[in-house]
Amino acid sequence: MFPLVLLYFLVRCAKDGRYLATLPERLGFLPSEYRQTLCGAIWFHAVSVGEVLAIAPLVDRMRILYPCAPIFVSTATLTGYATAQSKLKARIFYAPIDYAFAVRNVFRTIRPSVLVVAETEIWPNLFREARRTNCGLVIVNGRMSDAMAPRYQRWRVFFGPILTHADRIVVQSEEQQSRFVASGAPIERTVIGGNIKYDFTPVAQLDWLAGFKGESKLWIAASTTADERVAEEDFVLDAYAQFPMGWKVMIAPRKPERFDEVAHKLERSGLPFSRRSRGELSGNILLLDTIGELGGLFGFADAVFMGGTLANRGGHNILEPAYYSKPIVVGPHMENFREIADHFRAGDAFIEIPAPADLASAVLRAAADPAIGGGAKARADSRRGSVDRTMSEIVSVYEGAVPRYRRSLPGVLFLWPFAQLWRLLRRRPGRSQEALDARVVSVGNLTVGGTGKTPLVLYLAAEFVKRGYRPGILTRGHGRSPVHRRLLLEPGAEVSPVHTGDEAQIFLRAGAAHLGIGTDRIATGRLMREKFGIDAFILDDGLQQLRLARGLDLVLIDAMNPFGGEDLLPLGRLREPVSAIRRASAFVITRTECNRPVAGIERRLRHYNPKAPIFRSRVVPEAWVNAKTGETYPPESIPFQKTIAFCGLGNPQSFWSTLDLLGIRPAETIEFGDHHRYSGREIRRMGLLVNSLGADALLTTQKDLINLCESTEAIVAPAQVLWLKIGIALDDEAGFLKLLFP
Repeated sequence: MFPLVLLYFLVRCAKDGRYLATLPERLGFLPSEYRQTLCGAIWFHAVSVGEVLAIAPLVDRMRILYPCAPIFVSTATLTGYATAQSKLKARIFYAPIDYAFAVRNVFRTIRPSVLVVAETEIWPNLFREARRTNCGLVIVNGRMSDAMAPRYQRWRVFFGPILTHADRIVVQSEEQQSRFVASGAPIERTVIGGNIKYDFTPVAQLDWLAGFKGESKLWIAASTTADERVAEEDFVLDAYAQFPMGWKVMIAPRKPERFDEVAHKLERSGLPFSRRSRGELSGNILLLDTIGELGGLFGFADAVFMGGTLANRGGHNILEPAYYSKPIVVGPHMENFREIADHFRAGDAFIEIPAPADLASAVLRAAADPAIGGGAKARADSRRGSVDRTMSEIVSVYEGAVPRYRRSLPGVLFLWPFAQLWRLLRRRPGRSQEALDARVVSVGNLTVGGTGKTPLVLYLAAEFVKRGYRPGILTRGHGRSPVHRRLLLEPGAEVSPVHTGDEAQIFLRAGAAHLGIGTDRIATGRLMREKFGIDAFILDDGLQQLRLARGLDLVLIDAMNPFGGEDLLPLGRLREPVSAIRRASAFVITRTECNRPVAGIERRLRHYNPKAPIFRSRVVPEAWVNAKTGETYPPESIPFQKTIAFCGLGNPQSFWSTLDLLGIRPAETIEFGDHHRYSGREIRRMGLLVNSLGADALLTTQKDLINLCESTEAIVAPAQVLWLKIGIALDDEAGFLKLLFP
């Protein structure tokens, strides 16, 4: 079928050239700036204008709850896309067609933790890929129309398995719940949340229409459309011919591709009219041929006719004009909004007409009866609160999701044999553990790359000192020169980073503890004990150091990338299988700032290790430090206007998130590999970028500062180099210290 799908889009492109630009995104190729290096994004899918407006409060709430989570919104129509761009603070793209390759491209690019689908967008491959990547899936404001419900039920054998992929289906009413269940949805996951369209927040009123209305009365024909037989604009013009003097009409076609068609219709009618797109406001008829303005104009109307109800299109949402207390007229076709129509009908809150011939009299009657508009407002207000119920379900699924990155099939086929080889190499025969005559606390993790070990090691060293211990840090000194087999160093000793490695250099400069650097941790520890009298050792990156006995095994789990794709190196980022966390004495989930979800992570940890306590920690920015002068600045306030940020970390997204949390928006961000040592050539390139952008500061981390070449400040001058000093905070510090010092 794919060639036919392409043919369909080519035909659409021929009719409307704007479709051509949408094709890459519809095939799953999103802009490069949308690519995420870690999971945690939130993806909303809303097919068109009505759904976009419905999810707007959900998008706003999720942004407040999870300020560091990237939010994406996909839509299927040009009008939906334009509306999303104007109404939502999110990254907008066109939804991929439901082919596996297109859907997988999107999942690999944005790496969502939850996918929120509005109403009845049930796509087999989309739902299946959400399940395969462990992405949470929530259908919100779920509904099946009178026409579609029997079809879904007839094809239950097909749709039933698709609907089981959803973690939660939040429907509008009991009737909708029964329809979804009859179509194969699991009843235990199908909950009633109400219609979130009732929680619509009116947009700011646009004042320009006042100039068109003047002292006249105004009738708005909103979202007019056409079916195979009729065009509603014809009915509007026929009705307007019957209106008395002193009335004006604004016609707002639903779809932008009909703007010119309606304009030609008005030209043929011989009636003088204006087009909003041309800035014209003369005459008695205004064609609203722009996108996104209609919602801010209802406040000027004396009466509203809602389109899609005389043509057989199932109607459109009447809640927007209702919130302005405007009297509403609809035709016989409200099938797509039947429950809203029934609710309004029960309170005589709108006027229904059976045929186009009644349109003129109905609009005039509605405008003359203020009780109709007041009743519409009361009916709309009476069912608010659905957003709160829906949000609780989305948050529950998002908090519980632990997504994984799935490589493409060629990548899996190529890397899988190497992952199996790694598994065999890690199967070392059991050895009896050797002990140091001192306390030993291990700090380690399952994955390669940063999980925030360095700040925790420094925190532990400081706590040991407070309690009268003489602590020592045992580390292998990753990336150091092999000239020295081992190094035994006093706090603050001046040794080149070439001989220590970058992370060991941070320990050294902090001056919190003696430092032992060597591959053989046991031998290094014994020498440290003899030379410095160490009575408490902190074993850095020690989970896999099985030969050395330890009294406490702390395992760090990064909230941004907890289980490294759940595959062993090089297919994933795991050093050993997840089951290795059974050895942990306690867990510390790091980087939980910005309310990152951890409930699902904790549940997974409990599956393997039900007894070890779980603590949460977060990064605490302490100060920006000028690399040249040593001058410090508050973390959220630096005296520079335009900045460039760069880092070489195992988890660069952690640094970008911290900058975002501080409200710092660099003009450019540059990523390098973990433990990257910067060459003069790379620094000169950054210097050129500084000059081209007019940047006055380069922002980086302490680890990267250590790896810079000596002439960095001179090369990038006059820009200053600033590094961020950070610490950590534990949510249950008292409980953690009790575990550490019983």
